[in-house]
Amino acid sequence: LAMKFREHADALSVPFIDAEVSSVENESEYKKVHLEDGETICTKNVLVATGAGHKKLSVKGEEELTGAGVSYCATCDGAFFKNKTTAVVGGGDVALEDALYLANLCEKVYLIHRREGLRAAKELSEKVMAAENIEFLPYYEVKEIAGDGMVQKVILTQNQTGEEIELSGIFIAVGMEPQTAFVKDVVERNDAGYICAGEDCRTNVPGIYVAGDVRTKPLRQVITAVSDGAVAIASLEQD
Repeated sequence: LAMKFREHADALSVPFIDAEVSSVENESEYKKVHLEDGETICTKNVLVATGAGHKKLSVKGEEELTGAGVSYCATCDGAFFKNKTTAVVGGGDVALEDALYLANLCEKVYLIHRREGLRAAKELSEKVMAAENIEFLPYYEVKEIAGDGMVQKVILTQNQTGEEIELSGIFIAVGMEPQTAFVKDVVERNDAGYICAGEDCRTNVPGIYVAGDVRTKPLRQVITAVSDGAVAIASLEQD
């Protein structure tokens, strides 16, 4: 689907620039989009559609072993760990849904959470606790993910006491993080960092619009992101 979108844009001769945006500057009539390579683009309007990424644990071995046993999507990668031992980190709905999904594939699943209470829905919590091959590890945190080219174990801490668990994969589900740092001093954001905007996709700054998972909204799915794009452009054309 994404390739179809790109083909459509290419057919309309839309220019693409591969670069990182470092900041956006708001002036009276124009916006200045500053790129990390030093280039600056002046434009009347900016549509922010940078989405949200998975929060990371920021522990040793996580980045190095991502894609080699470290995953952020159980439904994407779970099949690679059939009949093996895995772990899920987190205590919300997504983490418990991941644990239940993996329990149907894996020999054993550890659910690692830094506190005893789970934030997930009661029904999900009851299903996890009832699953024979899911072991709940409360008050534990991941200190290190270790392995030679592939995940082989995780080193945990509980009350400053280290413990190791041997496994083949670890699924991290500790929430999402909107990619909005580059506009943090320009537009209004909520406490979680999402850009504040209503269904018209207008921010508090005229000429800056927002679409997709990066916007404050109750449901973040592909269908709502695409809808935001259409609405944002309609708002832009009206202004």
